[in-house]
Amino acid sequence: MKTFDFQRTITVEEGYDVVVAGGGPGGCGAAICAARLGAKVLLLEATGCLGGMGTSGMVSAWSDLADGTRMIVGGLMGELAETMYARNFYKSGIDPSWWRSRLHGGFGFNGEGLKLLLDELCVQAGVEIRFFTRVIDAEVSGGRVRGVVINNIEGHRYIEARAFIDATGDAVLSDLCGAAYREAGRDTNHIMAPTLCSAHAGIDTAAFDWIEKQEAVFKAIKDGFFTQPDRHIPGLFISGKTTAIMNAGHLFGTNAVQCRSLSDGMIRGRQFAWEYTRFFKTYMSACRDMEMVATASLLGVRESRRVMGEYELNYDDFRNRRSFPDQIGIYNKSIDIHVHDCSDAEWERYLAEFEKNDRPAAGEYYGIPYGILVPRGWENLWVAGRCNSSDVKVHGALRDQPACFMMGEAAGTAAVQSIRTGQPACDLNTQTLVETLRARGAVLPQTELRSSMSRTVV
Repeated sequence: MKTFDFQRTITVEEGYDVVVAGGGPGGCGAAICAARLGAKVLLLEATGCLGGMGTSGMVSAWSDLADGTRMIVGGLMGELAETMYARNFYKSGIDPSWWRSRLHGGFGFNGEGLKLLLDELCVQAGVEIRFFTRVIDAEVSGGRVRGVVINNIEGHRYIEARAFIDATGDAVLSDLCGAAYREAGRDTNHIMAPTLCSAHAGIDTAAFDWIEKQEAVFKAIKDGFFTQPDRHIPGLFISGKTTAIMNAGHLFGTNAVQCRSLSDGMIRGRQFAWEYTRFFKTYMSACRDMEMVATASLLGVRESRRVMGEYELNYDDFRNRRSFPDQIGIYNKSIDIHVHDCSDAEWERYLAEFEKNDRPAAGEYYGIPYGILVPRGWENLWVAGRCNSSDVKVHGALRDQPACFMMGEAAGTAAVQSIRTGQPACDLNTQTLVETLRARGAVLPQTELRSSMSRTVV
């Protein structure tokens, strides 16, 4: 393969405490909370808005904020849930019980409202945001990141900082730094397929029947309607009086860390969006007047890279509902590994896994330990969001937006603690971290606290 020697002199920018790469739920959580603690924070986002999957990806729905008796997601995510309600950014019929007490209670929200709110919270906290900006290289020394190279309309810049948080979802910064990670498709036999979501209007939301949807899917497959006979269609998530977000059309074989594959996926995703629009119009009476409004600008990637952290949260932890002294959040989302193909075996596997065997019951939850946010051995690098350190099964639960906000809040808080105390990320006093998060509203019920984190024995 031919190569090109790329070298140039670029401007250096100094004075930042924390650089956060990625403005999705994890990145926003990290940036806002670090800035609220007094850090000078630079937030880098490749698109033109914050919110990631909840906005650019049009996955405008949250779930699993409570355990059937109480709210288990506090801190910044709890603040967002309450503020969105106060501003009337939820679909009609949603009341506080949906996030304060309901078990597995999912609900749609206005993605434009979330964009606005995240902008406001970042500005109020003093976060400097640079949209349309990507991290393209990093300088490291031992287990420390010295700086990153960014690119935007102004060209290249070198940014120095004291702490760095990778909230890119695809572990882009961690990869550039040389941190170890697991990659879907390389370390497992399957890649969980992404979906391109879309926005729709003209729906009779009062008459829409979620249960009827699955029967309509079976009938359409029997009629030979679909290009691919996929029985697993998450469906329509009602977001307004006549509007909904559609999550349908698995893009099997798409690899989120290969640009050509991503590009092909976007093309196929738009084709699927129109095909599934025709399906809903044809097979569901509540959708006969349904109109396509827009497809997402960001592909709904479910799986790509996961760092190898100081701890790797695993299926036994999930199944045993394990609590950790250093947990920085608790959660009860079910394992949600979508079908890998259209076979009978995959459909039965999905139903058994998501609906029957492992779904947490009322009052149950599992802990999210601090160690899954720290690439193993790194002193000033954290991850937040989808690239956390977990096995394939547990990752299918933790990739949800509320969990990503919690991980971001913890990573941002840990970064500030590290800067102020000199404690490295890989040897942080986790008792202090938990106490700080509790003081800021996080729901952390563990009775035992330890100064040292939980670690995976290697």
